[in-house]
Amino acid sequence: MASTYDHPGEQAADDPIRLLAIRDTPLSVDEVFAAVGDDATGGTALFVGTVRNHDSGADVDTLGYSCHPTAEAEMRRIAEKVAVEFPVRALAAVHRVGDLEVGDLAVVVAVSCPHRGEAFEACRKLIDDLKHEVPIWKHQKFSDGTEEWVGAC
Repeated sequence: MASTYDHPGEQAADDPIRLLAIRDTPLSVDEVFAAVGDDATGGTALFVGTVRNHDSGADVDTLGYSCHPTAEAEMRRIAEKVAVEFPVRALAAVHRVGDLEVGDLAVVVAVSCPHRGEAFEACRKLIDDLKHEVPIWKHQKFSDGTEEWVGAC
């Protein structure tokens, strides 16, 4: 009898990258979640990054994200790397650019895998690598009138 891990659903999908985008319009958790739907998955991990009202002890009023023209290609490179490292059935990532307010969604990523542990690990790897390697910069404006640029990579 074959092992349960021999089932095709236990393997990575041939083309698991379902949605990758950088947008200047509001992001949708529902869109990202729907993009990673797959009947072979037993676990879907979703991460939502929001604009918080503080950073490094200072009150944040607003912030803006900007990116290099290669940012979406870098997102794809990272997504492909995650899809090779884990048995990803479906993967999606969207990042916002432009001016955002406290509470706005800045990034939404999701990964579906055959099992929850793999989904958690793959999602964590995806968001961590996106944050560290994709050329997206954050310009924060603080309540005290100061400003700060934060580079993603």
